[in-house]
Amino acid sequence: MYTMINDVERLICIPPSELGEDLDSIVDNLTWETYGGRLGEDKSFTVLIQNVRKVGPGRIVHGNGGVHQAVKFDQLVFKPVNDEVIEGNVVEIVKFGAFVRFGPLDGLLHVSQVMDDRVDIDEANQRLVGKESGRYLAVGDVVRARIVSVDLNEKSPQDSKIGLTMRQIGLGKLQWLDEDNKKKSSKEDD
Repeated sequence: MYTMINDVERLICIPPSELGEDLDSIVDNLTWETYGGRLGEDKSFTVLIQNVRKVGPGRIVHGNGGVHQAVKFDQLVFKPVNDEVIEGNVVEIVKFGAFVRFGPLDGLLHVSQVMDDRVDIDEANQRLVGKESGRYLAVGDVVRARIVSVDLNEKSPQDSKIGLTMRQIGLGKLQWLDEDNKKKSSKEDD
């Protein structure tokens, strides 16, 4: 996963009903509406747009009525990548696992990928509980996971499918990792 700021040039269409108003404000708003929160050609998700500026005069295209305006702007992009380790917050517990928010997207941590223990679903308390360990995962917990699959939805990035796992050394709920490190340090001190 990466985030970076790019300077890009794109085209927006200013509808006739918007002409005559504060053009700089309209160009700024239309640029955000057109490109913000969308996936780019390289499958990166545009999180922020700033420093929008017009490039040259706009053009009127016959039969359209709108003004086609070239704009340059800085955009902050985010792109999840397979095998990357992420940290995120558990935002929802469901029958088949947990949704973890990292950056602007959510990934699914399937119940089979939570831990090396049989996991029961405690729907009443919105938790996933390890049968033998007693460890649990609940909404609000911070976890470290690895991305195992990425299927980005170009039309609706929020509906993208990102698979996660925590079944590896160094991955899991941050509280579990701290507990494991303390146990390891205690054994080494003995």
